[in-house]
Amino acid sequence: MIVYDPFWKTMKERGLTTYQLINRHGYSSHTIHRLRHNKGISTSLINELCILLDCRVEDILLFLPETEKK
Repeated sequence: MIVYDPFWKTMKERGLTTYQLINRHGYSSHTIHRLRHNKGISTSLINELCILLDCRVEDILLFLPETEKK
């Protein structure tokens, strides 16, 4: 499972808010919703966020292996 917990930490470190993402940088509220709820996003969006935040992919997302179901 991919989670975006590092994204929120990186945003805070860079002093960027969701308001700024939407109103200054043109990201949709739907995109923010998908990030908040760990839904899938495109690699293109990941690339854009890395450029915007001047960071690496690891600063945006984290892979957590799912436990096996019995």
